[in-house]
Amino acid sequence: MSEELLINISPMESRVAVLDNGILGEIYIERHHKLGLVGNIYLGTVVRVLPGMQAAFVDIGQSRTAFLHVNDMQREPRPVAESKNKAAQTTKKETDTDINKDGGVLDDSADSLAVTPPVVSAQSTDVVPVTKTLIQHRLHESQRILVQVTKDQLGSKGARLTTNISLPSRYLVYLPSSEHIGISQRIDGEEERTRLKTELSSLMQTVNLKGGLIARTAAERVPVDKLEEDIYYLLQLWRTICARRQEINHHQSSELIYQELSLPLRSIRDLVHADTEKVIIDNTQVYEQVRYFAKEFVPFVYDRIVHYTAEQSLFDVHRVEDDLRDALKRRVDLKSGGYLIIDQTEAMTTIDVNTGSFVGGRSLEDTVYKTNLEATHAIARQLRLRNLGGIIILDFIDMLEQQHKDDVLESLQAQLAQDYAKTKITQVSELGLVEMTRKRTRESLGQQLCEPCSTCQGRGFVKTAETVCFEIFREIMRCARTYNSPKKFTVVAHAAVIDLLLTSESDTVADLEYLLGRVITFDVENLYTQEQYDIVLD
Repeated sequence: MSEELLINISPMESRVAVLDNGILGEIYIERHHKLGLVGNIYLGTVVRVLPGMQAAFVDIGQSRTAFLHVNDMQREPRPVAESKNKAAQTTKKETDTDINKDGGVLDDSADSLAVTPPVVSAQSTDVVPVTKTLIQHRLHESQRILVQVTKDQLGSKGARLTTNISLPSRYLVYLPSSEHIGISQRIDGEEERTRLKTELSSLMQTVNLKGGLIARTAAERVPVDKLEEDIYYLLQLWRTICARRQEINHHQSSELIYQELSLPLRSIRDLVHADTEKVIIDNTQVYEQVRYFAKEFVPFVYDRIVHYTAEQSLFDVHRVEDDLRDALKRRVDLKSGGYLIIDQTEAMTTIDVNTGSFVGGRSLEDTVYKTNLEATHAIARQLRLRNLGGIIILDFIDMLEQQHKDDVLESLQAQLAQDYAKTKITQVSELGLVEMTRKRTRESLGQQLCEPCSTCQGRGFVKTAETVCFEIFREIMRCARTYNSPKKFTVVAHAAVIDLLLTSESDTVADLEYLLGRVITFDVENLYTQEQYDIVLD
């Protein structure tokens, strides 16, 4: 599978598109006035501790206070002797499992173009001994604390934080407070995994590196000298962060200690691999920055970086703009004639599969089976393209044969295996539903580019003109009973409502005038929505 990266730069935003065989697979957008926070390290101030939630709110200088849960705080380190005994008893199976010491699976996801931060003292480079596990015994209001953002602000929710710091490079992730050496789960070869563990352990002893390391997917078959360069880079970066921490003015409530790389540089660090044929950039300055960065850290892609200078927009040439517009639509058409309906709500995302105009040729079961198989490819692509996360319910068309259900589930799993974000799916239920989760660290495409409709307030529908007419009738009768003085009522409403009142509902208006003994007149207000109206008493 061939892959291309398109980097589009404008004064307002940076955009990176990932094309798989010429088809848009992923899109990353970063507004220059609203940069993403994931991966940033802050010295924040605890503003509130909530024992009932075992969480705290931390001021990191953003519009909303950020959220820190006790499970995202570093744990009490074991005594040295105990750690050595524990390590000696660890079985080979345990050491080969990519689980960090805090119980989380090590994820080499590039979903947010930054490794999810997996530990550092707010006062020094040493781990803070923790004697209590309850958050009220570990934090107090006005306390300064070093934290890293793991999730951007999503809707009304503030950013998600951790005190477990992680620093990513091209091949490795440095965990300053961990003692674990992990290998990306995407590296399958047992021999290669063993080699990486051995070489990383040896390098850590050579440079006297304290902490832990994760070998990213890009580290597969990378020579030891490249790994050593990465380790020295991460060590120097960590020392810079610690020095910056010590220099901070204690009168400030929050301070940015370390900021993640810009989107174009993150895309080079996290997204390019052996199958990447080209990296096309339409901005001269960014082109030079990316080439310099690639020469230092990703040399194999240096000769594949191309400067785009044509007049026509880079995204227009590759139909990215058209695909972006389609990605915001509720309906996704399949080549066979079937289609998907994608609805994103606060709690979950639902995807409904329909046969549409596809009638098949053999039997109903065969038609449904082929539609569901085709849908698995489209669903996997839409999840990546729209960056849909959290709980996702897939409503496949009901199938009778168990083999067909198994084939559809297997196809879905195969397609999701290409996703950088971690996913987990269940079996097909009797109703044809598949429940799945997808890791979410940033806003979905729709949340990033759109806002709730000002007319329907995000409901997706408005009251019919007829419904509004009946509401107006009831309101007029209510006013007539409450106020005796008005001799005339003037209804101010949307054109569609007034038109209905003067045509289909004219008899009702006449009856109401006769009943109340008052005149009812109408004025059109084009600035009103269909649900808005006013009744003026004259």
